[in-house]
Amino acid sequence: MSGLRFDVVTGFQTGHNMAADHKKPQILATEVVAQSQLFKIESLDLRFSNGVERTYERMKPSGRHAVLVVPVTADGDILLIREYAAGTERYELGFPKGLIDAGESAHEAANRELKEEIGFGAHQLQPLKEVVLAPSYFSSRMTLFLAQDLYPEQLEGDEPEPLEIVRWPLSQAEELLTHLDFAEARSITALFLALKHLAK
Repeated sequence: MSGLRFDVVTGFQTGHNMAADHKKPQILATEVVAQSQLFKIESLDLRFSNGVERTYERMKPSGRHAVLVVPVTADGDILLIREYAAGTERYELGFPKGLIDAGESAHEAANRELKEEIGFGAHQLQPLKEVVLAPSYFSSRMTLFLAQDLYPEQLEGDEPEPLEIVRWPLSQAEELLTHLDFAEARSITALFLALKHLAK
């Protein structure tokens, strides 16, 4: 059991950053060890506060973050898209999402992605949470939004084929979890946060 540390955490206020209570390891060196058209893999030599040194690998930070949006119509439906995902080699069901362009705010990017992917903008955009995916390897952050008071407006996107738009009754939202193609972790997280917000 050596090397294990157990902490009992109680009494933290909402919004407390527990990571701030830990001393971060020192970065001794970084090096790009592989590169493609889209990705750079970087190695980091780290020294932890107990003196242990270790080499890690990660995707080199690009500085670009992303958004994902849960659109809810006035009729009480949520709007999803079905698009091909090269990683899983199948069509996945999820919510509109994309990178924040240079000079855009997260709110502006969320509205643009809605217009490009489902043909609607939103008068109301409520940020739900900022999340990370696989933080051991990626530093990029994604802001999750709830979109309401939708209005029709279409912008041209960069998808290689038309996206299928799926309407789903908000009252049956949790049944989405029974569908094998609704498996993307960020979409599932956004759905539950949106339901929690709407229940207030």
